[in-house]
Amino acid sequence: MFEARSELFATNPAFKGYGAAVTVGPRGPLTYVTSSSGANKLLRWDEDEGDEGALVDVATGIIADKKRRGIAVAAADLDADGREEVYVQNAGGYGRMGGAVDRLFDCDDTEWVDAFSLEVNVGRSNRRDGWSVAAVDRHGTGRYGMLVAGDGSPMRCYELGDDREVTDMAESVGLDVAADVRALASGPLVTERMDVFVATEHGPNRLLKNDGGQFTDVATESGVADAACDARCLSFVGAGAEPTGEFVCGNWEGPTRLFARNGKAGSVSPRFRDVAPPELAQPTRTRSVVAADFDNDGSLELFVNALGAPNRVFTRTDGVWQRVSAGAALEPRGLGTSVTTADVDGDGTLELLVVHGEAGAQPLSLFCAPNDNDWFRARPLTEAGAPARGATVTLETTDGVQSRLVDAGSGGHSQSEPVAHFGLGDAAPTRLVTRWPDGRVRVDDDVTARTEMTIEHPSG
Repeated sequence: MFEARSELFATNPAFKGYGAAVTVGPRGPLTYVTSSSGANKLLRWDEDEGDEGALVDVATGIIADKKRRGIAVAAADLDADGREEVYVQNAGGYGRMGGAVDRLFDCDDTEWVDAFSLEVNVGRSNRRDGWSVAAVDRHGTGRYGMLVAGDGSPMRCYELGDDREVTDMAESVGLDVAADVRALASGPLVTERMDVFVATEHGPNRLLKNDGGQFTDVATESGVADAACDARCLSFVGAGAEPTGEFVCGNWEGPTRLFARNGKAGSVSPRFRDVAPPELAQPTRTRSVVAADFDNDGSLELFVNALGAPNRVFTRTDGVWQRVSAGAALEPRGLGTSVTTADVDGDGTLELLVVHGEAGAQPLSLFCAPNDNDWFRARPLTEAGAPARGATVTLETTDGVQSRLVDAGSGGHSQSEPVAHFGLGDAAPTRLVTRWPDGRVRVDDDVTARTEMTIEHPSG
C-alpha cells in the first residue's frame, strides 16, 4: 500500500529516535522528533529546498537539546495564548531523583524558552523516567494540562499560569496514577468531556472518567482493564459519528485489542468489549499504532508498528478490519519506536512518519499512499485561536458519515497533527459538525472538497 518517500528528508542520518509530535508553526506543520543519542529534530517543509521541496531540520540550541535523552513529546496550548507549548519527556533518572529533567518549551514571540528553567518554577520539573505524554483540557476552556506518565511513579498533570508558573494538579484531581504507564490518550470515552485512558504494563489499564475536572478510574466496570497484557499504545478508530466509539490497544507480544463501546459517550455506564478479528489480534512486538485514511478512499487504515518484526497494515471495509500489504512500510528489520501522521507538503495526502532507534540507530522513514481521491481537512481552534485538541469533527458526505478526534496524544510516545483529515473517494462533503471539549457545537453546510477549513470557536 505504502510507497517510500524518505528521499524528501534534506538530511536523514541514523540515530536513536523515540517520540514524535506535530504542532503548528508560522510556515506549516512542525514535527518534533526526540532522540536519546544526540540532538532532537524539528522538521519543517521547505518548498524551496531541492527540486520538489524537502523536510529540513531547523532545531537549534535549546530545542535541539543534544545533551539530554528525549523520549515522549506532545504539544498543546497550556497558557491560552493561541500558540502551542511543546512538552518533552527526558530520560536519565531511571526511577530516581536526578539525571536529566523534562522540558516545557514555550514560544515567547521570537524564541523558545523552557518554562521549567524560570525562577518561579525552580525544582518543579519532572525528574522521573516515563514513556508517554498527552494533553487534556479538564474543564473544556481551551487551556490544556500536560499529562506526564511515570515508570512506576505517580503521573503528573502540569498546568501553566499566566505568569508561566507551572503547577502539578495530578494529585488534587485524581490523575496521579502510579503504574508502569506506556501510553496515554484523552478524549470523550465515557463522558462527553475529555476522559483519559492510561495503558499500562505489569497491571491493569486505567480509564479515568472526567467529572467536572476531577477523575475517577472506571476501567474495570468499563471492560478495558485487561490486566494480563502489557500495553504499549492505542489509537482511536471510531465508527460513524463516534470518533472514540472504538479504539485499538496494542500489547507487547500479546493480543491486539479492538475495544468497541456499547452506546455513546455520556450514556449511563457505557462498557467496551474486545471485537478484534483474529488477524488483527495476532500477537507481535507492537510499539505504536495509528489510524488514518492514507489513500483518501473514505475508509480508515490502521498501521501497526513493531520493533524487530514486520509492520502490519489493516483496512476497514464494511465495518470489518482486513490485513493488506504494507508495501514499502513493511520494514521487517525496523526498530520502530513511534509513528505520527501529517500532510507535511500540503498536497492533501497524509504522510506516515516512522521513528526508530531504541535497540539501535536507524534513519527516519517517511511513507505515503499516492492517490487521486478527493479529501477534506478541518482545523478547529480554541477560543484563543490555538489548535482545539480533543475536539470531535463529524463529516457528512453523499456516501455516509465519518468522524475524527483531533489528537491530544496517543500511540505511545507520539501525537499527530491537530487536523481532522477525511478521505472522500468519489463522495461529496455535505455537512460538517464540530464539537469542542466544552460541549459547544458548530454546524457548517458550506463544505468543499480538496480544501482545508479553519473552524473558529463559536464564542468568537
